[in-house]
Amino acid sequence: MSQIRSLLTTCALCLLLFACGKSTEADPKKESTAASEVTPEDVSAELDITGKWAKNCALCHVSGVGGAPRLGFVEDWEARLAKGRATLLLHTIEGHNNMPPLGYCMSCEEEDFVELIDFMLGESP
Repeated sequence: MSQIRSLLTTCALCLLLFACGKSTEADPKKESTAASEVTPEDVSAELDITGKWAKNCALCHVSGVGGAPRLGFVEDWEARLAKGRATLLLHTIEGHNNMPPLGYCMSCEEEDFVELIDFMLGESP
């Protein structure tokens, strides 16, 4: 049980670091404008996706259990992306190799999976 807690703590820290790494050097005027454009709905949607990722995907996609492509490791995703995003989505929904159908997220819809894939690729949901 302590290993699971440790893994979840590591996942939470990875999420925070991953989110922090998105900032770039920019004009302060643009930053204040960009910050004002963020809506509560945007924050809620991002928290929803990161929460779903932490509960359903992190177990395998943090350390690469069973050959899962790891969060933040572009090289893990290259061969999969070469087959196209539609194939990647299909494998997520139907299962592929060691990944079970729906990747343990029984409450996720297709749109959720698209956003989860984008999140793992380092793209904003």
